Amino acid sequence: MGAWVERMAAIPGIAFSGSPGVVRKTLRSAKDRPDERYGEPMWPTPSGSTSATPASRHVPVEARGAELAARVWEALELPGSAMDYHFVLQTAVDRLWSDRRSDPDGLQLVEVFARLDLELMEAAPQAVSFDLDVSGGDAAFVRVSSVPRLISLLEREGAFHEALELARRLARFKQGEETVSRLSEKAHALTSETQG
Repeated sequence: MGAWVERMAAIPGIAFSGSPGVVRKTLRSAKDRPDERYGEPMWPTPSGSTSATPASRHVPVEARGAELAARVWEALELPGSAMDYHFVLQTAVDRLWSDRRSDPDGLQLVEVFARLDLELMEAAPQAVSFDLDVSGGDAAFVRVSSVPRLISLLEREGAFHEALELARRLARFKQGEETVSRLSEKAHALTSETQG
């Protein structure tokens, strides 16, 4: 896969088929293509060009609530890299989480965006990884906050089996192993209790 794709749904191996309610052709930057003549892609802007992709520039810092959700869905339909889409989703989860008291309906989107972020990570691990670690030859992964937030939410709700399944998937990215252990114990205890 190249450094950028036309939209997140174009990433090979991802089940995501597109953003609900977004008409891609109506998005101003959907058809933008970078100038790649000098090595690094440079994207057109009204004032010249930038190395930032349309997806990475689409969600304003001040966006909250319904505007945030709409802008995230649109960003996933714009050209960007796997890492751009990861940061769009993770930042949205973080904002929605911090606004949960004033906007509890946003918790539904925390779940949707965190699951989508995990799906993205599984299809394109480069979304959350750096080059190979020279010491051991393993990939070095960035710390992810979106999926652990969802795991924590599910655990608080008592959905231990569901939280455990997500924690196991996240452990592939070298994070959350201790969460897998803790949730395994809780899920086992819950299963024993319901069968006893």
